Amino acid sequence: MSDFRAASRYVSSLLGLAQEQGVLDEVHKDMQLIDKTCQANYELVSLLRSPLIKHDKKKTILYKIFEGKVHHLTLAIIDIVTRKNREALLPAIAKEFHNAYNNFKGIQKATITSTIALDEEIRKEIVELVKGLSGRKTIELEEKTDDNLIGGFVLNVGDKQLDASLSSKLKALKLLFRHNPYVKEF
Repeated sequence: MSDFRAASRYVSSLLGLAQEQGVLDEVHKDMQLIDKTCQANYELVSLLRSPLIKHDKKKTILYKIFEGKVHHLTLAIIDIVTRKNREALLPAIAKEFHNAYNNFKGIQKATITSTIALDEEIRKEIVELVKGLSGRKTIELEEKTDDNLIGGFVLNVGDKQLDASLSSKLKALKLLFRHNPYVKEF
């Protein structure tokens, strides 16, 4: 079974339990904390994946890091994952939980990449554009900057991409110039 599928099963169970107990937002914050911790500490992720380190030792380390900082339901999922010897899935579970939470709450995630940071007026226009594209009322906008775009922006909403960058237009123009109707091609 792929890591994504295994992580998705843990996520759906955790999401259901958190909703049932009325602590969905708390568990979501906990999962974001775990995700940020794993992203910031490559050594922790390597430790979780290591077959040389015993599972009870990994559980002890995870408890020392997160105990007292997260809800008891989050600690319970850490306990279950380590008892099943699947602690390497913890970063994927944390990341996938955020996606499942957004889907459950009707939040649309969008990523905009531009050459400069957006000001508030443009950010509002982009949010309205995403609302129109997705049909959802709540938008989570992630902003990135990339000098290679030269100008314009690239907007990703779900599986849709709107590329209004100068670099893509220059590439399209370059391809157009490669085809010369006055020169016979062999």
